[in-house]
Amino acid sequence: MAKKKSNSGAVPPGGHKPAPARAELSVLDHKTLKVIQDTASKVKSTIVAQHLPELKYPTRSLGNVRYDKKVGHFELGKAVTKRMLTANTVKTFAQTLRLMALSKEMVENGDFATKRDAYYVSKNWGECKFNEQVESDTVMDDIEALASLEGLSREQLRYYPEEHGGAVAGNLIVLDIDKRSGQSMRIDVSRMGSGAYRIPHSVEHLGFETKAKFILAVETGGMYSRLNDKRYWETVNCILVETGGVPTRATRRFVRRLADECKLPVYAFVDCDPYGIANIYRTLKVGSGNAAHINRFFCVPQACYLGVTPQDIYDFKLEDATHPLQDVDIKRAKDALKNDPFFMAHKPWIAAIEQMLKMGVRAEQQALAKWGLNFVLEEYLPRKLKDVKKFLP
Repeated sequence: MAKKKSNSGAVPPGGHKPAPARAELSVLDHKTLKVIQDTASKVKSTIVAQHLPELKYPTRSLGNVRYDKKVGHFELGKAVTKRMLTANTVKTFAQTLRLMALSKEMVENGDFATKRDAYYVSKNWGECKFNEQVESDTVMDDIEALASLEGLSREQLRYYPEEHGGAVAGNLIVLDIDKRSGQSMRIDVSRMGSGAYRIPHSVEHLGFETKAKFILAVETGGMYSRLNDKRYWETVNCILVETGGVPTRATRRFVRRLADECKLPVYAFVDCDPYGIANIYRTLKVGSGNAAHINRFFCVPQACYLGVTPQDIYDFKLEDATHPLQDVDIKRAKDALKNDPFFMAHKPWIAAIEQMLKMGVRAEQQALAKWGLNFVLEEYLPRKLKDVKKFLP
């Protein structure tokens, strides 16, 4: 007897697609399935009642967020985007339901798809297929926004990002699970030799053991590599995390869970420029407007800004190791002062950004190498860490 075919994927030429074994479902899995089933049932009952169904999503933009220092991250406002089934939206409406059906299948079978995978799966959907990946990405974001109202993220829907998290080094043991055997695994991050632990694309199942005093999130790969090579994490008993620019979802979630569960402060060490401050650091600490529906999962409210600051340029005599602010830098800095709820809520940040604009320059982490390749770990970081209360919020 032929095996049951998948409802969402193509049948391979010359045979039937084997049905994967069902995985043991977690509490989050059951919650995800309920959200999908409830949404589908509501659409069906509306159609049966001869009414046009609609789907509602939180509006994702900086204009629909609020920031409260006590909460610590951008929160969604009340604005809602509605998608009603009409002649113009029928294809997108159908694509939304198909992606939700694929999500249901993956949860039930213990599988996952990248955003690119989901785009190609749709090529088996006839007229319902996506023509460009930007279309499937947008619909996927809508589904995540809908699910976020029930406390779920894209990872629970089994859509994983292409990129993994950053690198981690230091006094940390990560508790993982061998998916084949189900056996627990203890990964000693301090014993990675010249390498590092790479954060996986989903981190919800991980556990942690550490006696570290803090987490140091480092923007650039070069600076992270230097600190790791010199085992700076051993000197100060910390955990180093490479963000690689704007930290990925997995990196932010990893740092958030590690900080929460092990009660660790987080210090951000990034370039002194509007992008490093208003994009990299701000995203790490409070999230973004476009991702307001998931900020409560992926931001790190306990993060503080170690540096590099505009004042550091003077204090460490880096004036001749700076670069002029470009027009795009000036615009980004002014936008932060005028439109960003986070910076507008913190006077020290307003003063720092205004100081940068007045100076008209930016400085990279590597500018500290002016005083020697290891100046950053021998002088700069020790001086900064002596008074963490002075860190920018």
